Amino acid sequence: MKILVTGAKGFVGKNLCWQLKNIKEGKARNYQVVIDEVFEYDIDSTPDDLQKYCREADFVFNLAGVNRPENPEDFRKGNFGFASTLLETLKSYGNRCPIMLSSSIQATMIGRYAGHPYGESKKAGEELFFDYSRQTGANVLVYRFPNIFGKWCRPNYNSAIATFCNNIANDLPIQVNDPTVELELVYIDDLVEELIGALGGQEHHCEFDGLDAIPTPDGRYCHVPVTYRVSLGTIVEMLHRFSVMNQSLDVPYLQQGSFEKKLYATYLSYLPKHKMIYDLKMNVDQRGSFTEIVHTSDRGQFSVNISKPGITKGQHWHHTKVEKFVVVSGHGLIQLRQIDSDEVINFEVSGDRIQVVEMIPGYTHNIINLSDTQDLVTLMWCNENFDPNHPDTYFNMVE
Repeated sequence: MKILVTGAKGFVGKNLCWQLKNIKEGKARNYQVVIDEVFEYDIDSTPDDLQKYCREADFVFNLAGVNRPENPEDFRKGNFGFASTLLETLKSYGNRCPIMLSSSIQATMIGRYAGHPYGESKKAGEELFFDYSRQTGANVLVYRFPNIFGKWCRPNYNSAIATFCNNIANDLPIQVNDPTVELELVYIDDLVEELIGALGGQEHHCEFDGLDAIPTPDGRYCHVPVTYRVSLGTIVEMLHRFSVMNQSLDVPYLQQGSFEKKLYATYLSYLPKHKMIYDLKMNVDQRGSFTEIVHTSDRGQFSVNISKPGITKGQHWHHTKVEKFVVVSGHGLIQLRQIDSDEVINFEVSGDRIQVVEMIPGYTHNIINLSDTQDLVTLMWCNENFDPNHPDTYFNMVE
């Protein structure tokens, strides 16, 4: 299958093209579609390119358009004029392949969108495509997208989230006039998955009740089924929290499909180079070091422990706190003993064989570096963040 993407260098186009190329090159698995070629058309392409692509394409994603022209009349030229050229070119070659149109929720022309030239141009483009479908019999998929967010979106253009992410990541001011305003949002990866599904006839159809997409198998329009409704105030609060996680060591709520997980990935994509790396507080003494890496609100903390040659660390037990030790470099011995028993359990461990050793409540435990020359490096997980007021840690020699 040969795919034509117009507006290939835009936010949606760039994300879509990269995933299509991943599929073409066998880098993205679990897709049923076979892609032979991805034709990328944008403002720097030539008329000859468009002729060739329209002649050979098996599917067209029309993402080309304008959002903020200097002259409002250019909305119609950019969003309607090119679409006419595209459809006429396909017609000239008798190419009735399926074609997708990127429209906007603003094409509903209701509420705050009433009378805006952008929405009017999008609505005109929709009707142009529906007329084309009636004339040619080609399958037309018209998507009315809400606000889209994700990596590679241009800040200070037409996305509040892109602007907020960019400014907060770069320590620039932001302005929120009304934090209670709620946005309907679609994440770029969910959008791309929907469009790739459309290649195999798996698009989701709908009708619109005002601004709401109502799933309907034979609906006139198409939509991305996964969207989020979030207030501006909530978005900004999350972003400010993300911005200090290099100090708090916290991580966001990362449940699969959560808005916070997707917003965090978006925020990180706007980090400047100097914020892509940051120091951690190493607790260093003559025995080595202990460094906390990540704190979570409900999954404990991750740390790295370095023991110098011949050093023993630990010699304590916990009532409720549990830990997992994973030696990743060096040669060591982990010992455990139930505090009311004389039996010592020994586990010889090495970075040559990655294993997990459980630290059991009620068992005193230690870790010994058996090497005379090499540091012992251990990744440690604890089920709770360290609380100096309630450490739940009691000294007791293993043997």
